[in-house]
Amino acid sequence: MDSEVIPMLDNKKIAAFIAEKRKAKGLTQQQVADALHISFQAVSKWESGASYPTIELLYALSRLLGTTTDELLSAQDSGDAGLTYGKAGVDISYTDSIKREMADYLSSQNPRVLNSLGPFASLYDIRFDEIENPVLVLKSEEPGSKQKLAIQHGYTESICHDMVNHLVNDIIVMGARPLAVLDTIICGNAEKDTIKTLVKAISEACRANECDLVGGETSVQPGVVERGVYILTASIAGIVDRERIIDGSRIRAGDKILALASNGLHTNGYSLVRHLMDAMPQIQNERLGSETFLEAIMKPHTPYYRAVKGLFGNPSVHGMAHITGGGIEGNLSRIMPDGLSARIQLDAISIPAVFKHIKTNGSVADAEMLKTFNCGVGLIAVVEPGAEAAISKIISKFCTCYTIGEVMTGDRAVAFENELNW
Repeated sequence: MDSEVIPMLDNKKIAAFIAEKRKAKGLTQQQVADALHISFQAVSKWESGASYPTIELLYALSRLLGTTTDELLSAQDSGDAGLTYGKAGVDISYTDSIKREMADYLSSQNPRVLNSLGPFASLYDIRFDEIENPVLVLKSEEPGSKQKLAIQHGYTESICHDMVNHLVNDIIVMGARPLAVLDTIICGNAEKDTIKTLVKAISEACRANECDLVGGETSVQPGVVERGVYILTASIAGIVDRERIIDGSRIRAGDKILALASNGLHTNGYSLVRHLMDAMPQIQNERLGSETFLEAIMKPHTPYYRAVKGLFGNPSVHGMAHITGGGIEGNLSRIMPDGLSARIQLDAISIPAVFKHIKTNGSVADAEMLKTFNCGVGLIAVVEPGAEAAISKIISKFCTCYTIGEVMTGDRAVAFENELNW
């Protein structure tokens, strides 16, 4: 129990209240114990006033007895005639206890983070003496339908890295350094262990990308979101000098197109994959070398910040594109200037085995694969030809990097040549 609450509790009243509610529900002490996966003796001690439930068990007990933690702690109903927030499914005492425990994951040694959990908003000092004309780069993201599979199959922490890595990749292609992340967790009921796991994993993903989780929101929405369902989203702020923004405007004919390898699906194409898994449930356990299909599709989104941050400010880097929904064509076209065409040699792409497995089992056409998935290319860098080797060498210290095309004059933003080498 929280030390701030214990001195105000009346153990005899609480014991009597628990016993009264249990009997009113027609439950025996053993049935309560079985429902909470604890011993009969623990329930007996609660009803004798010898001990209290832990905060996690308190919440579960209140749900079982049709009351709230607030009512259990005060040992009285808040009023049978009127509604309360707790009876509607949102228990303030319990959610407040979750927030207090989140503070550990929001603590930062970064002096730019000026406050922690508690205030109405987060404060971040954006003065950078080395940046003459600072520009904030802002983005929001959610990991799509992949998060449904993550919750179903126990990849709770993994999906947090997906979300943060996707966010970071979206801003670094503009030359931005990631600074701070704000997360939002929406759920039908607040389960402390799950929420703590999510916040911890988001915080760890931020640190891996050299930025900070500075705050966010946990929103319990019973009746809107089903119990046990968690919906994640987050926003990121990055910073770049205005003169060093990478937006594709410097791309010229003759530039080389480099592929930074993906480790699989990242966070796109999961609606198609889930449809395939529904039609072929056995596919999730099929092996692709040393891993199962499920393990292959649930790998966290590759983070590229460490691979490209050394290129920020390099005049030879003319454009970068994060390859997400829409594939190579849909994303590379977003940075191609008018009158130029990115010619991609499809047979040069190294395709991970998981994509071949999806194509074969789902009878998916090449054009659909290219439109739906990254097919092995997670990020693209467009560089001047003379710097191709040097830039590839820098990137290759962190991930596989190789040339897949060239920029030419033309009326198509992206054109494919040859065929994918399956």
